[in-house]
Amino acid sequence: MDNKDRLILALAALLRAERETRGALMDALEEESISRETLLAILSDPIPIVTQEDIEFAERFALSKHLPLERNG
Repeated sequence: MDNKDRLILALAALLRAERETRGALMDALEEESISRETLLAILSDPIPIVTQEDIEFAERFALSKHLPLERNG
């Protein structure tokens, strides 16, 4: 497995975790097993799932020799 494959797997895992979290919140809301205050606290969490640092790292990695960009045209 090369760096490109590891990056793809990591991004897929991040997306899957986000979808599972969203699904769990939706289930809790539908069952009314979560208070409005708790939901507001979760939604106002200042720590984003993907940080600016993560995006910058991914961009640097994509532009590096480890993951050459394909040029069409």
